[in-house]
Amino acid sequence: QLHLVESGGGLVQRGGSLRLSCVGSGFTREHYAIGWFRRAPGKEREAVACISNTGVSTRYVDPVKGRVTISRDNAKNTVTLQMNSLKPEDTALYYCAADPVVGGCFLDADEYRYWGQGTQVTVSS
Repeated sequence: QLHLVESGGGLVQRGGSLRLSCVGSGFTREHYAIGWFRRAPGKEREAVACISNTGVSTRYVDPVKGRVTISRDNAKNTVTLQMNSLKPEDTALYYCAADPVVGGCFLDADEYRYWGQGTQVTVSS
């Protein structure tokens, strides 16, 4: 059974950094793209970044470009989201998700079949 677990969230001040991890089990990681999404209180879920099954292709939404880096280590079944220069508007519950697609990735939550439970990121001002 496919299972995703996020970790690394926490409370950080404006301008700080956090490194989120998504560890997967129960599936062949090389056959799945991974996306990171977030949901802020009172707002719709939105995409943050995604990475293709091989890690060659990455995509980011405009609000995080230049501040966030997504990477993966398939040998460790881990996808990492490095977030720098955090802002209060980055406060949200962050989820990783797996999409059974190869060669690319999508910033559309509807593409993703499997989801983790999320890790909370809170940025104070």
